[in-house]
Amino acid sequence: METYERIESVIHGFKLSSLTYKRVMHLLHEEMKRGLCNKSHNRADIKMFPTFVRALPDGSEKGNFLALDLGGTNFRVLLVKLNGKDVDIQSKTYLIPQRVMLGTGIQLFDHIADCIKKFITEHDLQNQKLPLGFTFSFPCKQEGLAKARLSQWTKGFRCEGVVGEDICRLLHEALHRIKINSIEVVAVVNDAVGTLMSAAHSDRQCEIGLILGTGCNACYMESLENVGLWEEDRDHPNQVIINTEWGAFGDNGCLDFIRTEYDRELDNFSINPGKQIMEKMISGMYMGEIVRLVLERLAMDELLFSGIDKESELFIRGRFYTKYVSEIESDNDEFFRNTKQVLDELGIENYTSEDCKIVKYVCTLVSARAAFLSSAGIATLINRLKKKTMTIAIDGSLYRFHPRFHNLMVLKIRELVNPGHKFKLTLSHDGSGKGAALVAAVATRLHEKKIAVQ
Repeated sequence: METYERIESVIHGFKLSSLTYKRVMHLLHEEMKRGLCNKSHNRADIKMFPTFVRALPDGSEKGNFLALDLGGTNFRVLLVKLNGKDVDIQSKTYLIPQRVMLGTGIQLFDHIADCIKKFITEHDLQNQKLPLGFTFSFPCKQEGLAKARLSQWTKGFRCEGVVGEDICRLLHEALHRIKINSIEVVAVVNDAVGTLMSAAHSDRQCEIGLILGTGCNACYMESLENVGLWEEDRDHPNQVIINTEWGAFGDNGCLDFIRTEYDRELDNFSINPGKQIMEKMISGMYMGEIVRLVLERLAMDELLFSGIDKESELFIRGRFYTKYVSEIESDNDEFFRNTKQVLDELGIENYTSEDCKIVKYVCTLVSARAAFLSSAGIATLINRLKKKTMTIAIDGSLYRFHPRFHNLMVLKIRELVNPGHKFKLTLSHDGSGKGAALVAAVATRLHEKKIAVQ
């Protein structure tokens, strides 16, 4: 067998037909319906959580709003001033010390409250009543727009006394302990919802939000009549944003027909085997490792990097970063400058131009499959919503920095959506800050409108 035929036999599993992606779309839609239905929700992999966000910005939002963005060792406090379409944002980033991350919940929320106090003092906001939108990027069970219970800590946090508790209540109590009673947490959101709200402020046709970064998730605006999980009142507006949590699509084995041996190996050695199957084929946390596993196989089969030292960093799990994929695919000439720099960083010696070409080829196949799977998901939502024109708001480092992701998605969505649908993909700016404040602003507007009607 010729060398190139042997290489194709190693990587052919990443080349999927349009018919295959349409089968993925059908399976995804069925799983989404299961997640929305009360009877089947507990068995569904895609949870389709109602977010309690019932309306998008309409451009009439005015006033000062605080936003809090907590998702790692740093967190931000933001002052967002809204005046119609005009938005002014001032923010400050604060550090969360290791001792606080590993301490008690009271210590954590006291630290956050103390930083909020410093922020409002610096901006002379002590005497203003301020609604606050809280982006809390940890797994939560949402029970209301301003009620979310922490399911588990991630990202190095281990504060005792918080799991199972309402994080909005804990923040309110911390604010009251330092005599701040002018701030009300009116909404807690995840990053997908923030992404959607931020873009919808200037684009009324935006009803889908997508995260393509370390993780992968989507949300969209759904009619309440389709949400069997909804147990609240069904007053106007008759809609709610659904957080799909579609990264878990395939956990029941329904995507096994498209998984490669490299997907299975990555999954087996992950911290959550059998979980987040779709996310593991798309997101930035995993893409580099899939490429590394393919390159490792090609090297072991002596189809790449002839005579490579088996102690090379290419053979170390997690050592091939997703940012390398973006850098390698940015090479647009025969000199392979970025590819060579990556191979040098990995300590690979005596590589040839042909090796560089193969490395780039592997990257393009793995990233194209990721872009096409994302597209299948978005096309499923576009077809479900049945709007003639639709904007999809996207955020995340994978979408931002990969040179071909946007164009690949546009081409594949166009191929997969039902005839007559127009769409555009737009990069959303600061969903975790601006988006969270807009959720608070819309909630305030709807509340005031309700009072006025009564």
